[in-house]
Amino acid sequence: MATKIFVFGASGHAKVIIDILERMQDVEVAFAVDDADKGKTICGYEIIGGRDELLARRKRVNAGIVAIGDNRARRDAAAWLTGQGFKLASAIHPAAVLARGVGIGDGTVVMAGCVINTDTTIGVNTIVNTGATIDHDCSIGDCVHVAPGCHLCGGVKVGAGSFIGAGTTVIPQVRIGTNVVIGAGSTVLEDVADGAGVAGSPARPLEGMR
Repeated sequence: MATKIFVFGASGHAKVIIDILERMQDVEVAFAVDDADKGKTICGYEIIGGRDELLARRKRVNAGIVAIGDNRARRDAAAWLTGQGFKLASAIHPAAVLARGVGIGDGTVVMAGCVINTDTTIGVNTIVNTGATIDHDCSIGDCVHVAPGCHLCGGVKVGAGSFIGAGTTVIPQVRIGTNVVIGAGSTVLEDVADGAGVAGSPARPLEGMR
């Protein structure tokens, strides 16, 4: 019997997640949840409304996935869902490559063209976006977003809530703290402290952020 999954969110990011779910085996998309677009459809699926409507239909689904790109908003939505007793599902595109020993947390999305190499762990509610590569022995925290086309070399650690902008390269063994923002196209050659913002090649602190 297929697992019936709801999608929490109805943006462009949700469309990508729905496409992944449709390609997975033994998974069925039930509906989407978004109070702003109640009564509309997304990829042919009903948008039922917001949290009240979801609670009214909880017996019709087995699990859900949060389709929100912003890390904090995704974290908060996931916390509400688990607090209400919902299970969180992961979505892994069949065209992603996961090596032996890779661990993927609940609620995490791995998109098409990604490569995650041996003994890497990915936390809960994290996005590994299109074409990103994460090499061996990396540790990616909860509610992280690794944007399209990023390349993380071996042994990189990324703290919870951090955003790594599109096309960024991180050299081996670098430690990126929690709630970090790394601008698109950066080359990260050294550790980045918690809460910092960096950009450029090589990456340097962004003005106004420590």
